[in-house]
Amino acid sequence: MVRAVVTGAAGRMGGRIISIIDAAEGIELAGALEHAGHYALGRDAGEVAGIGRLGVEIKDDVEVVMTNADVLIDFTFPDVTIENLKIVSKLKKSAVVGSTGFSGNDMEDVKGIAESIPCVLAPNMSIGVNLMLKLVAEAARTLGDDFDIEMVETHHRMKKDAPSGTAMKLAEVAAEAVDRNLSEVGVFERFGMTGARGKKEIGVQTLRGGDVVGDHTVYFYGTGERLEITHRATSRDTFATGAVKAALWIAGRTPGLYDMQDVLGLK
Repeated sequence: MVRAVVTGAAGRMGGRIISIIDAAEGIELAGALEHAGHYALGRDAGEVAGIGRLGVEIKDDVEVVMTNADVLIDFTFPDVTIENLKIVSKLKKSAVVGSTGFSGNDMEDVKGIAESIPCVLAPNMSIGVNLMLKLVAEAARTLGDDFDIEMVETHHRMKKDAPSGTAMKLAEVAAEAVDRNLSEVGVFERFGMTGARGKKEIGVQTLRGGDVVGDHTVYFYGTGERLEITHRATSRDTFATGAVKAALWIAGRTPGLYDMQDVLGLK
């Protein structure tokens, strides 16, 4: 039995992950976390998630809660995630990370920590999006430089980072497939007299509004035709289910940084 701890237990994603864990086989909720001063501290995680009492109290001490657990499921923010991973490393546990918005330096920190613990890091844990990554890479390789690559992502008005981690991953996968460096060819805003589109450009545009869970479309524009690959998430349960699948998969793995392609056997 895999014993999991969920961060952000009183949030929308944390609540859904707790609900999925409660219904899944082979995994149980060993702990629930929120930040110091949060209104839900001391309350039962199941009751806060709306599924009834589970006998797991929401706490704010990661090290104490992780001591008798196997894996931390972390959907927070980069700075919080990195501090949590340091504690997980100290305790020689495992981690599943769905946080987004990591800088280059942040990623170096994560990679360093993952040398000592098994860690799944994915900006999007839905099965559909991870299949989309594979399809986008294959399309980009096949179509090559004869097609222009653009993408648009849409999320709810409360999302803090832009572009989304999923959009950035899609752009990175596409760039790699056509032997380009995204940091050199990525275009994230167009305004005014920008001139003709560069042949090597990969455009990533961001929309924010309403309660959109997450939409991503990658366009391959050719002459006389275009290919569109789209994924639309209508429920956070897609991400929560993927996170629980990753937690079951990562338990007992050797140290290293993994992603959902590894979890789903898509590599």
